[in-house]
Amino acid sequence: MRITRMFGTALLLLGLAAAPAAAAPTPSATPSEDGGAPTEAGTSFRTATEIDQGQTATASGSTGDYLYWSFPADAGQRPTVRATVKLPDTHAAETWQVDVYDGLRRRQSCQYGMQTRTAAEGTASVELACVLRTVRAWSEPWANDPLPGTYYVRLTAVGLGTADRGLPVQAEVRVESKDIGGAAAVDGSLGEPLVPGVAMTSAGSDEEEEDSAVLSAIEPDDGWSSGWWSDRWVWTAVGGALAALAGIGGYRLTRGSGRPSHVPPGA
Repeated sequence: MRITRMFGTALLLLGLAAAPAAAAPTPSATPSEDGGAPTEAGTSFRTATEIDQGQTATASGSTGDYLYWSFPADAGQRPTVRATVKLPDTHAAETWQVDVYDGLRRRQSCQYGMQTRTAAEGTASVELACVLRTVRAWSEPWANDPLPGTYYVRLTAVGLGTADRGLPVQAEVRVESKDIGGAAAVDGSLGEPLVPGVAMTSAGSDEEEEDSAVLSAIEPDDGWSSGWWSDRWVWTAVGGALAALAGIGGYRLTRGSGRPSHVPPGA
């Protein structure tokens, strides 16, 4: 009876520990209304158009242009970048490519997806995709792991001939993320997300003062490091509770009645 009661207590603790995880907000952005989505793209990292995850941004351009967008990604997210290029009615074979860079402008590799694709002559559109690695809360300085901060999307046609440049195109870009949870948790975090900034020097009366301006104002809906809670905390707490209950149960089973089973005469 006591063992059954202890297992019932363990199941109750498991339910209580799992409840906060179910209620905790995930860092993944939910699809938003596209009424306010951007309708143009930047031409460099510094002029990249800011978009939120879940938005479908559009832009008009020409073959040979570099189109740039930027979006925020937080720890625990695995972003997926999708791009669609609508081509003119008549065109030669074109190869389009989508690249993703982090806040330090380091090119991030794609886990999978068609990052580069060639549209045959007369094809109406071409679709590209890049699934990034999971964003980590912390990494070694020498590593090229994705870290929380601003990410840049660059879309362009590569290997164009002179005669193929300047044709009008329409581009669509959308970014969504999957919340990986405790499987991607690490012991450590950045002091600040990798959001590009610039130092500005202002002249004072006696000495010059240096301030910093943020070049990118976008951030996740719940703020940076919104993914601090994960199911890793849940299973750590549940494991500790079960270990404690197992210790109590083992003690109760092995302690006996507290006195020898055979008492010598006259004792």
